[in-house]
Amino acid sequence: MSAAGGTRAVVVDDSRFMRTLITKLLEEGGVDVVADASDGEAAVEVVAEHAPDVVTMDIEMPRKNGIEAVEEIMARCPTPVLMLSAHADENADITFEALDRGAVDFVTKPGGEVTSEMPRVKRELVDKVRSAAAVDLNARGRSVTRTPTAQASAPAGTAGTRRPGPLPEGGTVIIGASTGGPNVVEEVVAALPREADLRILVVQHMPEGFTGRFAKRLDSRCGYEVREARDGERVGPGQVRVAPGGSHLFVDDDRADRLRLRLRGGDRLHGVKPAIDHTMTSAAEVVRGPLTTVLLTGMGRDGVDGMGAVKRAGGSTIAQDERTSAIFGMPKRAIEAGHTDEVLPAHGIAEGILNTLRN
Repeated sequence: MSAAGGTRAVVVDDSRFMRTLITKLLEEGGVDVVADASDGEAAVEVVAEHAPDVVTMDIEMPRKNGIEAVEEIMARCPTPVLMLSAHADENADITFEALDRGAVDFVTKPGGEVTSEMPRVKRELVDKVRSAAAVDLNARGRSVTRTPTAQASAPAGTAGTRRPGPLPEGGTVIIGASTGGPNVVEEVVAALPREADLRILVVQHMPEGFTGRFAKRLDSRCGYEVREARDGERVGPGQVRVAPGGSHLFVDDDRADRLRLRLRGGDRLHGVKPAIDHTMTSAAEVVRGPLTTVLLTGMGRDGVDGMGAVKRAGGSTIAQDERTSAIFGMPKRAIEAGHTDEVLPAHGIAEGILNTLRN
């Protein structure tokens, strides 16, 4: 049991063994599992009864699957839900659908065997649960709330500012995000006009096996060519590359208007891989021409040092504001460190990017 004031969780899975394993891992990490459920229908009732801080949700279950349960929980008793997903293309698609329906994040489901990886699996699961429990469920609704009057009266450099003008001609944009980020990343990239000829790198904290599907989703929802990054490739105007889960993404050259990318293994940084800091810091050293970095919602401090490096190199830096951030962790720390030029709501970030490149 966790101490008073600790995170309270409900575990949902149709496998008794998996419920027992997840409960054990969470409680060893200081999370109080107050109840469990074996299917989605029971999950809705248990969540309504116990009012936990967070729910871990399996996807495939009898009576009511995980996606249906998420939708009903959000309608009846809104609670942060963390999806537990297996490594498979079909599970990746279903997991992203769960995020669309209201789930706040996902983590790879632990395997049943006890291996040397179990301490890392436990740490990742516990960190994800605590991060999910801290999510502001109202942030997504606020991100699409636009008030023309407020935008018109907002002082320069604040959320809502708009400085219309011709499209910039090229430039490099790096977007970093963690918990609550996939939907915001999609919103921002989809709002960037293809005619701006930007080179865009996205570093979204996400497990290996899911970033490829995330890239395909982005590709279908914007005018840019979006792919998962490959080691040694060059990226030019009109292209977006997503850092693969399980690898750090570096920029090691900028020649003939094309960035050369490198993928590296090595240790996790800030407990994550890919790390936003590595991509931003390497870009600050080699990118020629306008460079803008954006730090979106997420727990922790990844991206803070990278934003500082870009700012010192003369680039522009934007942080998502508290009101539209699911978790105002990474952006807040960058702001407090003095590494951000602008703080903008999710729906104003694309225009903010264009403004920095115009200027």
